[in-house]
Amino acid sequence: MPKFNYVVKDSKGQTLTDATDAADQESLVDRLQKQGYFIVSIQAEAAPTRAQKISQTPKAKKRIFTHKSVKLEDLLIFSRQLATMLESGVTLLRSLDVIVSQVESRQFSVVLEQVRKDVEAGNSLSASLAKHPKVFNQFWISLVEVGEASGTMPVVLEKLAFYLEQEAAFRSTIISAIVYPTILFIVASGAVGFFAFFVGPKFEAVFQAMNVELPLITRALLRSFRFIKTKFLLLVGILVVIVFLMGKYSKTQTGRLQIENMLYNLPAFGRVFKLVVIEKFASQMSILIDSGVPILYALDITQRLVNNKTCELIVGDIKEGVRQGELLVAPMIRSEFFPPMAVQMIMVGEETGELGKMLKHVSKFYQAAVETFMKRFGTMIEPIMLVFMGTAIGVIVLAMFLPMFNITQLGGGK
Repeated sequence: MPKFNYVVKDSKGQTLTDATDAADQESLVDRLQKQGYFIVSIQAEAAPTRAQKISQTPKAKKRIFTHKSVKLEDLLIFSRQLATMLESGVTLLRSLDVIVSQVESRQFSVVLEQVRKDVEAGNSLSASLAKHPKVFNQFWISLVEVGEASGTMPVVLEKLAFYLEQEAAFRSTIISAIVYPTILFIVASGAVGFFAFFVGPKFEAVFQAMNVELPLITRALLRSFRFIKTKFLLLVGILVVIVFLMGKYSKTQTGRLQIENMLYNLPAFGRVFKLVVIEKFASQMSILIDSGVPILYALDITQRLVNNKTCELIVGDIKEGVRQGELLVAPMIRSEFFPPMAVQMIMVGEETGELGKMLKHVSKFYQAAVETFMKRFGTMIEPIMLVFMGTAIGVIVLAMFLPMFNITQLGGGK
């Protein structure tokens, strides 16, 4: 009977290493899982090492990656694949091997290969992921820690994958509503720039040669084109300086708070900006609490990841209130940031012990509200942008050709 070396974690998260005889690897996996262990790795004692396998196999073709950076879709696929393979009884090391061979991001491939090496060296998955904070944030680390401690890693990863799917779909809806109007605006700006730099000066030279009395709209447009052409570098420089100063100012706490406050007070869009922040807060809190993360720790993680200074300070107040024995909703009401509906649903969740479920409902409600607004915005803005583009180009064409309509002026001059 072959002998196997194995590394497992018990219900307390402690790593155990041992060797035992088994008919085959599948029967050993089944035996260890029935004993409540989370399997990190299993290896036959006489099996060749990874380096030997590589040296004995034909040289593999060079990997082709579709992109370099780590995208949200990469993290989603990773969590979904890892959850499925672990749930099927595949060991953690084998799962990582398979995923590394299939990943499409060059950077993510390097990161996962290092994670695999750290796990093989005896580190926990959470500790291995924590070494790459630019890819796996504290949200990931905390959930994986919970999965390791409770022995429910596949369940936790499934919840994480669901969260990432929702986030990807939400982000896609917002981007889709903005892309088309942005393209139309760029086309209109390009058309204006083309007339200003190439067409306008030629018409101006013709008009000057004919000594034609120009209409007011033509004179104003030609002056505008002349100003844009002669002051182009100055205008670009001013724009770059403004963007740079705004970027620096937005990195300060005061600047960030003032900019966010300005966004919140915009007509129509201000409410949507706030709902996006509240949706992110609710969705992160719901998955953390559902996964068994203590509420204070969940608030601490959300405070660092919400990416909004106003909400970050409010979550800090909520965390302090909960630490002093208050309910979650008491500091929320004092902040006046959260809508009454969200406060009432969270209050019901606290009273019934279903806080995670109610936070999920809050997240879904506001996500649907934002998606509806963005779809309506996209539907309304498209004809507006078309009218704007048509009007801009129409005014330019009219101004350029209007003097030519007066045949008398063209024929005689002044």
